[in-house]
Amino acid sequence: MLGSLEKLGVVVGEASPTEFYFVTDENKHPPRWEYVLVKSTENIDGEDVEVDVIAQIDAIYSSSMALSGKASLETVEKIKEAGLVDRKLFAKARVLGFLYEGIVLQPRRAIYPGNDVFKAPESILKEFYSYPEEEGLFIGHLITRQDVPVSISVRGFRRHLAILAQTGAGKSYAAGVLLEELLKKGATVVVLDPHADYVFLSRRKDGTTFSDRISVFRTPESTGRYDESQIGKKINSYEVKFSDLSIDEIVTVCGISERWTKIIGAIQEAIEDLGKSYSLNDLIKKLEERGDPDSLRALNYVKRLSKIRVFGSATTDIEKLLKPKHIYVVDLSGLDDRVSDYIAFRILSGIYEKAETQQYRYPVFVFVEEAHRFIPNRGNTLSKGIIKRIAAEGRKFGVFLVLITQRPYKIDPDALSQCNSQIIMRMTNPEDQKAVKNSSERMSESLLNDLPGLNVGEAVIVGEVTRAPVMVRIRQRETEEGGADIDVVEKLREAVKEAEEEEESREERLREELNMYRDMVGGEL
Repeated sequence: MLGSLEKLGVVVGEASPTEFYFVTDENKHPPRWEYVLVKSTENIDGEDVEVDVIAQIDAIYSSSMALSGKASLETVEKIKEAGLVDRKLFAKARVLGFLYEGIVLQPRRAIYPGNDVFKAPESILKEFYSYPEEEGLFIGHLITRQDVPVSISVRGFRRHLAILAQTGAGKSYAAGVLLEELLKKGATVVVLDPHADYVFLSRRKDGTTFSDRISVFRTPESTGRYDESQIGKKINSYEVKFSDLSIDEIVTVCGISERWTKIIGAIQEAIEDLGKSYSLNDLIKKLEERGDPDSLRALNYVKRLSKIRVFGSATTDIEKLLKPKHIYVVDLSGLDDRVSDYIAFRILSGIYEKAETQQYRYPVFVFVEEAHRFIPNRGNTLSKGIIKRIAAEGRKFGVFLVLITQRPYKIDPDALSQCNSQIIMRMTNPEDQKAVKNSSERMSESLLNDLPGLNVGEAVIVGEVTRAPVMVRIRQRETEEGGADIDVVEKLREAVKEAEEEEESREERLREELNMYRDMVGGEL
């Protein structure tokens, strides 16, 4: 011990500003991913200043000169019996940075061999991974230090965020934690939810109300994964009056090229004939009535809209999804991909227009679950254009994206690269790992190699939401999770019970029928 610092070892061999090796005592044996501190001197504003450099153990090695790999088993046993086994334990640490006046800076000088290495104290780590109350979102604790809370900065969302993980690693659970924190900060949040993962956000795990400022929207035609009785609150209807669509929207939704001016002209003329209020069926009939070649060609495209079952008697105003300190969950479960895509396009276009024209003056956070369905790497969707526009320019107007997916390699790389911060959970697929590496300048090879070793609920966080890359165990959610995987063992237990009860009931009916038969026969005799 030196003062209040616990010494773990000494720096040895070659060192650089980004990594160093140190030998340690096997009685100490710090675990992989433990945080260490080494003192160094940095030149700041022309002056040499002693700083506490924080690093994380990247790998642990042990070796023995006596027990070389070339020795036979007999020789090894004799060396052990003679008590001549020597052991050397050493570790590789990657440098995270040092704190200076509340800012994490990167060292410019190499760490000197011979310098002592200490276990990083809790107080410094708390300062390293915390933010002021009005800025910080409490997301969890350090994996190796459950006594050290970790917050991320809401300011970092200005450059967009991606939550990436393979199925079952906990990405939707982590997103739920962020939603809880953002609501507490007064955020306006819209969630595109293809699997009803977030429809229970308004209530706690014990069934009590978490917040009344959470609304669920669903189209009238949606089958939905859960009904109102399960969600425990009124489900709002999201629909669009067809005559409220502009000609440009109709052309876009129908997939009509801007070059096909005659087809567009035929639709425009049919709309003018119909007047102010009309339905999709009215437009189809009008094009059929006109009967000219351009109208009939237009008809083939317009009929496609019949599959998008969101057209009703009135349009849901986008302002109903834009209120301060409110989360709007758009439940897309049970809908065809084409319908989900159109709703995403319509809602995101409305949000962007309100923000761009300053008709809504507060930041809007848009969570896009299953993002690879809306912005695929290959092919186009209706919503792809508006999502990429928000990714590129949304921060100017206060619209911030959170893209969530289990298939990073299937997402448009331009959109993913615009997410300057990433929460990455367990990931073993090489293609997904490659996509993550290509999209993030801050994702080092060593961090990438750590991803398969993460447990469920653990994550690596990099980018502008954190002062330095951090490995965190996501905290427990306050709210109830929707869309979680079923408990197979419990469901099988219930199935056995139901089958046994059914068998007992059947046997009871047979006994009753037999007794009735005996009574009848006995009576006749």
